[in-house]
Amino acid sequence: MIPDMLRFWAEGSGFAAAAPTLALVFAAAYLLGAVPFGLVITRALGLGDLRKIGSGNIGATNVLRTGHKGAALATLLLDSGKGAIAVLLARAMFGDAAAQVAGLGAFIGHLYPVYLRFRGGKGVATFLGTLLALNPLAGLATCATWLVAALLFRISSLAALVSATSAALWLYLLGQPQMTGLALALAALIIWRHRANIARLINGTEPKINRKS
Repeated sequence: MIPDMLRFWAEGSGFAAAAPTLALVFAAAYLLGAVPFGLVITRALGLGDLRKIGSGNIGATNVLRTGHKGAALATLLLDSGKGAIAVLLARAMFGDAAAQVAGLGAFIGHLYPVYLRFRGGKGVATFLGTLLALNPLAGLATCATWLVAALLFRISSLAALVSATSAALWLYLLGQPQMTGLALALAALIIWRHRANIARLINGTEPKINRKS
């Protein structure tokens, strides 16, 4: 992953010159990605502490368990948007390599937010927003994969795992092999964050979509 992300910088001005800029890009993207929009929105609407509702996750799926569809939609858009914004700003200012660094930073920020003592979400929405900004076609294909898996299995976590692991393949097929390393790394983190869900999938106890947990 790292060689792919730094290749353009290393060929131009050299790694030593690029590293400080990339470190700043990563830090700024991390702080943006760490903003827990689900928690902020539910508190602002008087829906309680999201960490004490349902699964305790700060993402859109758990926000939906409050019964407020508007709050869940807003969380989905903002969580995906922070990944996309980080990528687009970094690309506009510093180029493609910095865009990948920003995507990684925003994603890790959502998973391990400093504002919440590093206890964050599972990263699916931020992952999709990041991917859509990096390569819109691959992002749309990955979103479509999630939708198909969700319709087939009716299990949100399984759809997330299938779509995340498909992203690198879509990037490769669409002629973006230099981004597959990042996609694989993000997918690995999503799998790690879903390890409890995977255990329930194996045991047959993972709740299906539209079923309260």
